[in-house]
Amino acid sequence: MNKTELINAIAEKASLTKVDAKNALEAALDAITEALAKDDKVTLIGFGTFGVTEKPARTGINPRTKEKIEIPARKTVKFKAGAELADKVK
Repeated sequence: MNKTELINAIAEKASLTKVDAKNALEAALDAITEALAKDDKVTLIGFGTFGVTEKPARTGINPRTKEKIEIPARKTVKFKAGAELADKVK
């Protein structure tokens, strides 16, 4: 499912226009993005939890040249599915 299909599904299930559904989806995604940018956790009961974790710096190998390279530390987003979502997917 892509973004357009998701907007159509939201519009149909919530009895909204596609414009309103698009605005609602974009507002929700913006709120989640802003919270994660502040290193906050976003928990949606029954769906899952979004969080930010830090990956430490490490030494890697360039597969083409076999040369060792330093990979810098970085932050990444993690998602852990909630119990209800996990049960529905099974």
